[in-house]
Amino acid sequence: MKQSNTFIPTLRETPSDAEIKSHQLLLRAGFIRQNASGIYSFLPLGNKVLKKVEDIIREELDAAGAVEMLMPALQPSELWKESGRWGTYGPELMRMNDRHDREFALGATHEEVITSLVRDEIKSYKRLPITMYQIQTKFRDEKRPRFGLLRGREFIMKDAYSFHSSFESLDQTYDALFQAYSNIFSRCGLNFRAVIADSGAMGGKDTHEFMVLSEVGEDTIAYSDTSGYAANIEMAEVVDSYIRPTDDTLVMEKVSTPDCKSIDEVSAFLSIEKTQCIKSLLFKVDQDFVLILSRGDHEINDIKVKNLFNADIVELASAEETKELLGCEIGSIGPSGLAEGIKIVADQAVKYIVNGAAGTNEAGYHFVNVNPGRDFEVSQYADLRFIKEGDPSPDGNGTIAFAKGIEVGHVFKLGTRYSDALGSSFLDENGRSQSIIMGCYGIGVSRTLAAVAEQYNDSNGLVWPTNLSPYDLHLIPINMKDEDQASLSNELYDVFKQHRYDVLMDDRAERPGVKFADSDLIGLPIRVTVGKKASEGIVEVKVRKTGEMLEVHKSELLARLQGLFKTLS
Repeated sequence: MKQSNTFIPTLRETPSDAEIKSHQLLLRAGFIRQNASGIYSFLPLGNKVLKKVEDIIREELDAAGAVEMLMPALQPSELWKESGRWGTYGPELMRMNDRHDREFALGATHEEVITSLVRDEIKSYKRLPITMYQIQTKFRDEKRPRFGLLRGREFIMKDAYSFHSSFESLDQTYDALFQAYSNIFSRCGLNFRAVIADSGAMGGKDTHEFMVLSEVGEDTIAYSDTSGYAANIEMAEVVDSYIRPTDDTLVMEKVSTPDCKSIDEVSAFLSIEKTQCIKSLLFKVDQDFVLILSRGDHEINDIKVKNLFNADIVELASAEETKELLGCEIGSIGPSGLAEGIKIVADQAVKYIVNGAAGTNEAGYHFVNVNPGRDFEVSQYADLRFIKEGDPSPDGNGTIAFAKGIEVGHVFKLGTRYSDALGSSFLDENGRSQSIIMGCYGIGVSRTLAAVAEQYNDSNGLVWPTNLSPYDLHLIPINMKDEDQASLSNELYDVFKQHRYDVLMDDRAERPGVKFADSDLIGLPIRVTVGKKASEGIVEVKVRKTGEMLEVHKSELLARLQGLFKTLS
């Protein structure tokens, strides 16, 4: 491709609203342009990388036994109402009405559509299992789009769905797709981890996220410092390894704590450790109110609360609801003396508190010498807090450390969550009707592109891995008006193409410094410069990744390039 014939609008300055490296460099190098908040066009360079990511995905999924299809982006609301997600998915689901006032959603995901298709077409166990996938644009009305392609309102996604007559069959496909995902992200050159995850609005259990390690990641990974254990911080199990103090229990007393509402204020005022404080938060779990307790130095994990109750929605009670139910402000809530009907559930660490401090449901006062089981009753103890660095690893090996990650893929065992809701069933070997068992497997294609850009760059620009680079070679004639340079450049351009190199030739009437700066910014693996020694048939070769530069005669160029690409792949 001649650079004068394509569209690569590079920028010298970094856009002020681009916060992270991948966003900055993809804009500056002319790979993407923003059309609206969270909505981007993929320019020719960006589109070429996208297609290479997609090709890797297709190769690995096809090898795993999946078949490609394409579903509509516009989905009727009736399907979402059948699954129950029309009212629970949240404001991220983009909804609209057609001219006949029929409700639709722009596809944020396709469980409902694919399940309805299978429901209508597959009736016998003989046609199971089957796995289908698509690569398509998805839409989610993110409250705060940010970080360029990492959190957008329109993005490209690969979603796959598997259908089974048994859970053993689901396990086999899940393992095959898990391995396919590992292959995909390895082939993309990414430093990633597969971590235990929460299924969120998707439903189902036994899920893993594929996280690219990056300081700009919005997710926190909890991992063992000595084993392969890794989990999203929302799902990392906390080991019950607490030790109960041997202190004698004292008489509970009510003491004045003026203007003390937070744990920090209470512990400072009473001169006690935060570990001696009982944090009380009123949650609304679906339509019921539950008081959740944790130790003062711990944070309640609402995902664990949601999973404990198998709830659709978990949120903190409002100030108004707290006042109505408990007669106090949020900062004064405590577990003692509650009205009947309010269930108390506590994190397992609370069970080990002796002579603690807790709210009284009255502003300006706290109880001291509070003891669970004597001064209030807990209906259930469970793991309800976020894991912390230094906690024991749940697998029994080492301690927990944290890292940031970018989620690029997610695999789910959905079970019968959607087939039950939408009536997708089959007849088994005995002629009995059974719900089809499902799996779901997603990859953020455009997000993967951004994750690669985030990991592969330096101070001069992008540094693409050879199998994802938009072109293999950047051929740069210093001066196309020079007859020798023009002749050798055109000769090499044809030779490269004949030998199946995808080459970008910078034939623009620009100064050498501009061409070199743009070349480094774009980040193709190897640059071939045709300059003053063109009359001798000698060119300069530069390896973008290492900065290595060497002069090569045209007669030796193909052999030298072959060797260089072997070292880079």
